[in-house]
Amino acid sequence: MSSRCGALPYQLEMNFKKIHIGALIKQRVTENDVQISRICSFFKCSEEKIVKMYETESLDSKLLLKWSKLLGYDFFRIYSQHLILFAPQDGVSFNRPTGKEKEKSKMPQFRKNIYTKELIDFILELLENEEKTKLQIINEYKIPKTTLYKWISKYKDLNT
Repeated sequence: MSSRCGALPYQLEMNFKKIHIGALIKQRVTENDVQISRICSFFKCSEEKIVKMYETESLDSKLLLKWSKLLGYDFFRIYSQHLILFAPQDGVSFNRPTGKEKEKSKMPQFRKNIYTKELIDFILELLENEEKTKLQIINEYKIPKTTLYKWISKYKDLNT
């Protein structure tokens, strides 16, 4: 099977666990053939500062937002996928002791995890390449069994 995660940057070896945002940005710049002069003008800084950003593993959120706008790509979504896989939201934990209810948060509340096509492809690729078993995926990534089996059923015909 060829890589089904083609929509992702960082295809050299996308690793949702270890994100190097500078390398991802540099890859997107290369893919879009964006001129360094345009980037320097947009950020109002020198070429050296841009190169330093490419070498940086993490960036300030304001800078990342500017890169997202300039390159037309939501770099924050990469971190969201990391959170879905490696730090599920509170409501996902099944073995939580019952007790006094916490006071409702004033933070925005989001619906259950919404899995992107890229994330589904990533998981199915792990299965297809026999890097992980179904049970390992269910346990490590906290993906419900029924969800995983629906993905397998829904996408298996698209990959043959």
